[in-house]
Amino acid sequence: MRQPRRHHWPLYGIRIRTPRLELSLPGLDLLDDLAAVAADGVHDAAEMPFTVPWTDAAPEERGRATFQHVLSTVAAWQPESWTLSLAVTREGKAVGRQDVVGTAFGVTREAETGSWLGLPHQGQGIGTEMRAAVLHFVFDRLGADTVTSAAMTDNARSLAVSRKLGYVPDGVQVAAVRGQARTLQRLRLDRAGWEAHRTVPVEVAGWTEECRALFGA
Repeated sequence: MRQPRRHHWPLYGIRIRTPRLELSLPGLDLLDDLAAVAADGVHDAAEMPFTVPWTDAAPEERGRATFQHVLSTVAAWQPESWTLSLAVTREGKAVGRQDVVGTAFGVTREAETGSWLGLPHQGQGIGTEMRAAVLHFVFDRLGADTVTSAAMTDNARSLAVSRKLGYVPDGVQVAAVRGQARTLQRLRLDRAGWEAHRTVPVEVAGWTEECRALFGA
């Protein structure tokens, strides 16, 4: 008799759902679609919202870098140091990526979020909804105490999303980007702040004790 199939990477089974979106660790087909969204552009070429200017590359290179990055996060995963790089889909189509990063999470109970959204999908509240989804996952499933983020001080949209979700200022830092000094606003959200600002319904499927162990939670 054939033995039941073993799932060696159960994180592929996690689904985080909001009224409009689904977040998941993408398989190859969805990852290819996500890479195409990156290739088509995620911000105005005159701007640079990232400390690592990966979007300066040509479209084909941007897409390939996105594809490789997500695969690399799985290959490099350790419970003490991990990056969960989730594809965000709306009506089954990739629209962007939502990351959450943890270092010594089992000790610090702190994670960091980062994201990008394809240009055609911006200005529709999707950025807020996908961040709300991953915050629910981090606080409700992983048991985080705090979540941090950061944005360029001139990135009004990102900062507005953070304020709406309850983050508070946590100092500034300076980074060298494209050979110039850029100032970032650090942000911090604790459990009380998250609970006070929850407005988006979120459901999580596919969460198991095997998943919990992989996060060092």
